[in-house]
Amino acid sequence: MDIREIQNLIRFVAKSGATEVKLEMDDFKITIKTTTESGAPETTSYVQHVPLSQPQQQAAAPQASAASQPATPAAPVADESSRYITIKSPIIGTLYRKASPDKPPFVEVGSTVSKGDVVCVIEAMKLFNEIESEVSGKIVKVLVDDSSPVEFDQPLFLVDPS
Repeated sequence: MDIREIQNLIRFVAKSGATEVKLEMDDFKITIKTTTESGAPETTSYVQHVPLSQPQQQAAAPQASAASQPATPAAPVADESSRYITIKSPIIGTLYRKASPDKPPFVEVGSTVSKGDVVCVIEAMKLFNEIESEVSGKIVKVLVDDSSPVEFDQPLFLVDPS
């Protein structure tokens, strides 16, 4: 995250009315607190770089090359006995299951998706990001309601790849 993205995040938090936001990534933590004193808004930001130990840096090196590619929102479910694949949120924002209120949802339980099909959109900082399926299969469960806030790496859909 560069300084411009941090500044945009600070402005977004200040305008949203939130009093405190904490964001933790692999190598840094950001805490943004907003308070009102005598009618004047004040924003305080803390950025803390978290040093990684040497073994973790070596393990993170292969991921750095993957980070230059687009985020992959699909990952295997933690439960090895399950045959389903989880589509996860690559960003923080508000999830919308439809392109607009008068349109049908992108996918429903039972829908068949192919790799690259849009399964939802996530609004982050006034930008709508299409979330595409990284696997082909059948949607077996929708884990998030329409117009719900989502966190980074939050499971959104379960897909049966068979």
